[in-house]
Amino acid sequence: MSGSARGTVPGLATPYPLGASLPAVYAEDDFGQRFVSGLDVVLAPLFNVLDSLEAYFSPALAPADFVDYLATWVGAELDGDEPLPLRRHAVASAVALHRVRGTRQGLAAAVRLAFGVPPEITESGGASWSSAPLGPFPGVPVARLHVVLRVADPAAVDPHRLRAVVAAARPAHLPFTVSVTTSPPPPATSSRTSEGA
Repeated sequence: MSGSARGTVPGLATPYPLGASLPAVYAEDDFGQRFVSGLDVVLAPLFNVLDSLEAYFSPALAPADFVDYLATWVGAELDGDEPLPLRRHAVASAVALHRVRGTRQGLAAAVRLAFGVPPEITESGGASWSSAPLGPFPGVPVARLHVVLRVADPAAVDPHRLRAVVAAARPAHLPFTVSVTTSPPPPATSSRTSEGA
C-alpha cells in the first residue's frame, strides 16, 4: 500500500481558525495569532477529510491510497499492482464475491475480476435427482478442479497469481491445477459477394 496522499495543502483555508477562538487577551497579539495560524495549516486538511468522510468509504470516490486500505477491510484479493479502476471494482464487488466463495460462480467471478477473462472450469462434482432409489452418483469419484485461462499472450499472465486467486476462491476441500494458454483464433467467417447484373 502506498503512503498517504493527505497532508498540508497550500492555500487550503480552515473553516475554524484557531485565532478567532483565543481569549480576548490574545486577540490582538500578533505573535499569538501567527503562532496559531501555523496550526491552522496543519488542521485544515483534517477538517477537509472530515467534511468529506463519506466519500472515503465509497470505492468509486475514495483516494487511491484509501482504496488499498478499504481492500484490506473487505478482504479483496489484490496484488497491489492492478490499475486503479480495477482495484476500485474489486473493493466494490468483494462482499458479493464472499457470498459465492467456494462455488463455481464465485471462482469464475474472482478469476474474471483478477485477469479480465472468464476461465474454463472443469470440476469433478455434480448433482442430480432420481425418482428411483440407488441411482448412479453424478460426477467422478476422484475430486479435482482444473482452471484454464485462455488469453492472447500467456507470457503476460503470472501463473502464480492465477494459482493464488484460484486457491482463495475454490471449494476448500478440492485439489486443483491451473494452466494459462493461448485463446483460440476467432472462427473464420466466409463472406459472400453477390454479383449484380
